[in-house]
Amino acid sequence: MASSTLSAPVMQKGIHGWNPCARISSNARVNSHRTLNCPLSMSTVRKPLFFRAHPASINPPHVSASQRYSLDTKKFPVSCAGKFQLDDVIESQQFDTDILNGIFEVAFEMEKIEKNSPGSNILKGYLMATLFYEPSTRTRLSFESAMKRLGGEVLTTENAREFSSAAKGETLEDTIRTVEGYSDIIILRHFEGGAAKRAASTATIPVINAGDGPGQHPTQALLDVYTIKREIGRLDGISLGLVGDLANGRTVRSLAYLIAKYKKVKIYFVAPDVVKMKDDIKDYLTSMGVEWEESSDLLEVASKCDVVYQTRIQKERFGERIDLYEAARGKYIVDKKVLDVLPKHAVIMHPLPRLDEITVDVDGDPRAAYFRQAKNGLYIRMALLKLLLLGW
Repeated sequence: MASSTLSAPVMQKGIHGWNPCARISSNARVNSHRTLNCPLSMSTVRKPLFFRAHPASINPPHVSASQRYSLDTKKFPVSCAGKFQLDDVIESQQFDTDILNGIFEVAFEMEKIEKNSPGSNILKGYLMATLFYEPSTRTRLSFESAMKRLGGEVLTTENAREFSSAAKGETLEDTIRTVEGYSDIIILRHFEGGAAKRAASTATIPVINAGDGPGQHPTQALLDVYTIKREIGRLDGISLGLVGDLANGRTVRSLAYLIAKYKKVKIYFVAPDVVKMKDDIKDYLTSMGVEWEESSDLLEVASKCDVVYQTRIQKERFGERIDLYEAARGKYIVDKKVLDVLPKHAVIMHPLPRLDEITVDVDGDPRAAYFRQAKNGLYIRMALLKLLLLGW
């Protein structure tokens, strides 16, 4: 799907543009007291916000002070009277680099809100519904934490596939039409690829894709790119190794789409034969001028990379073919041998949960960034909730 950035408002809701007129529903209630009290509200954000140096306790030691000081010095891509350019967050192709830079700057401001307990009330009076048809720990809890830290409330379903009207045969579209009557924004995780797009086309309130089967996981990709910038200090010119289940991993697919928007990126694919990266991603990268290479040698790839992005082999995607799962699992392990060849400035990332694909003795190395990565998910999701409900 094509990029969704629009220079002018459109006349109907869709995942590609903001319609300032069509949504006269509860999510549009930006009351005057919220606007006046919001440090990042539409009325106050009219100039660029800059990233400041992080506290030493969370600063990666290999990133220089000049790199840490600023993620970007561009202005927010404010248009359409401060409205966020997107109605929904469904796929990585929606974003361009200007919107990404703006989201990252808002995310950094959210870090300061999170660290200054008790937080903010800019989303007081708003309700977020989480509809999760697949198991989740980090994604669901980080969204719920994000909403509560901004003063909002949460309606949650932990296993909607089994403990909702879906078990009685209710369609996703009917569920969405019902739930939007109770809430101002919907966070959806579903077992079917394309489910988030169906939900967004049905809903009249914002929908965020929290993972749809083997499709995409755009908020994970956003936090991944944010983490790379925070850890490495740049996004242009990086070398990225994607390792593990590349056929079924929606995180690596979304990340590939998003990182392709930057210049002079090189991507290495390291995967067992049964879960190699699919051709649609390779074709997309080629069309974007991104250099990519497949390899079976993890140590060689790690020695060349700024980022090694490890993923687990997803047993739940193999169905009854457990023999294929067992053949793939354990083939590529990030351990001390990988650390020995990994450049000093590089980092290891993982979307979590992990099984045995990263050994626990790697955790103590400062290049192990996966728990910092998970924490960054909170800030990105706080930023998205603020932007979708209040605007820039």
